[in-house]
Amino acid sequence: MNVLPFPGRLLWKQLGGAFSPAVMPSVNLDQIANQENTMKDTDIKRLLYAHLLCIFSVILSTFIPSLFLENFSILETHLIWLCICSVFVTVVNLVLYSVVKPNTPSKRSSLTHKVARFLKCCIYFLVSCFSFHVIFVLYGAPLIELVLETFLFAVILSTFTTMPCLCLLGPNIKAWLRVFSRNGVTSIWENSLQITTISSFVGSWLGALPIPLDWERPWQVWPISCTLGATFGYVAGLAISPLWIYWNRKQLTYKNN
Repeated sequence: MNVLPFPGRLLWKQLGGAFSPAVMPSVNLDQIANQENTMKDTDIKRLLYAHLLCIFSVILSTFIPSLFLENFSILETHLIWLCICSVFVTVVNLVLYSVVKPNTPSKRSSLTHKVARFLKCCIYFLVSCFSFHVIFVLYGAPLIELVLETFLFAVILSTFTTMPCLCLLGPNIKAWLRVFSRNGVTSIWENSLQITTISSFVGSWLGALPIPLDWERPWQVWPISCTLGATFGYVAGLAISPLWIYWNRKQLTYKNN
């Protein structure tokens, strides 16, 4: 009597033939690793060039206005410099991120969606400015006097921190929390965003330390030392982050969203 084979055994033979070494394509792991390293090095170069342009925008905001404005200096006309620097850095960030496009664009590309996204980014930026202003007052900034100076300090700090977040991640709070959480970054651009944001905050905090000292220097007037500290911290973060990422590129691994 002929006994029919067990169906599972037939299926196992078919699957075994499909996954046998003779059928499986050969995978060159070294080639894949070399391609990943090449792509990572290319991204690091793009990041470096983008950061150099951002640093150049800060330098231009310092020297170009002196060609058109009399008696222009960072200390004597500090508020004007804050406005010019904020505009320069914002324009360069918008142009760079629109050209480089480090993140995959959204599938929704209608004009209505783009306008709504732009308006949402503007609201987020304004909320950031007012939030920083309130935080500065809570930490001892004058409540009534020097209101404009305090608000412009909030604007420049938002330019260094919130604006890159909006350009890279968009008005997405979940993405912001993911990037600034532990092991939440998914690209070298987000790694760089972490470094530049933290360095800007640290620089502004360090800039506040000399204010109560009795050195009687013109840069100790509120909020000049803080804005200069935030600017130096932002520039330092732009310079350090590509070097740090390049140095640790073999250890850095990124998870997909």
